[in-house]
Amino acid sequence: MARSAAALVIGNEILTGKVHEANVAALAAELFAMGIALRRVVVCPDDPAQIADDVNALRARFDVVITSGGVGPTHDDVTVPAVARAFGRRVVRDEALVERLRAHFGDRTSEGHLRMAELPEGAELVAGPASGWPLVRIENVWLLPGVPEIFRARLPLLRAQLGDDAPFHSHAVYTRADEGEIAALLEGLEAAHPGVSVGSYPRLNDPECTVKITFDGRELGPVQRARDAFVQALPPNLFVRKEPA
Repeated sequence: MARSAAALVIGNEILTGKVHEANVAALAAELFAMGIALRRVVVCPDDPAQIADDVNALRARFDVVITSGGVGPTHDDVTVPAVARAFGRRVVRDEALVERLRAHFGDRTSEGHLRMAELPEGAELVAGPASGWPLVRIENVWLLPGVPEIFRARLPLLRAQLGDDAPFHSHAVYTRADEGEIAALLEGLEAAHPGVSVGSYPRLNDPECTVKITFDGRELGPVQRARDAFVQALPPNLFVRKEPA
């Protein structure tokens, strides 16, 4: 059976607009390529009780939970103790991580730096072939950093650990249609092709195309049939091109 996933984005800076959230799009694309369906995204503040509640709600409902943010050295990095709280575990300091931090920071090593060696008791450290910082996993919950460049750099390791499910197939049709004039057609197509998700996306300031229509599903045949049925029903003057999305 194909797995489902949820993302928990943690940080006051996201909820106050101080930082533009950039990790969900990267995660969604990676999970889609893996055949894992991202079904829910939750954004929560730097509140340990709220984080713990959200982790428990998500891990009970979805196969994979990925957190983003709150794993650094500062006072508002509370993801690790919050996740430990969700699992009813203590927070422990991993001595191997302590040594890595001391080797990296040398005489500048502070208690704040050493906070990054703290883990929920029983958590697993997952290292990749390179010498980067390991991922932290506790059961079906994976803890990732919030800095977008570091978050994206960890995704290949996450994918290697999770493995791929049956892939999604995605095809697109580019049109000169107005969404209103094809709304009924799209609704009928999705009803007539179970297992195919139909998406409609306006494209502003595109001189060639006004609306992109996508057809997603786990089986290629139904996806192609839904796409072709749409092209056949679309007035020729509104058709631009079709291609894999």
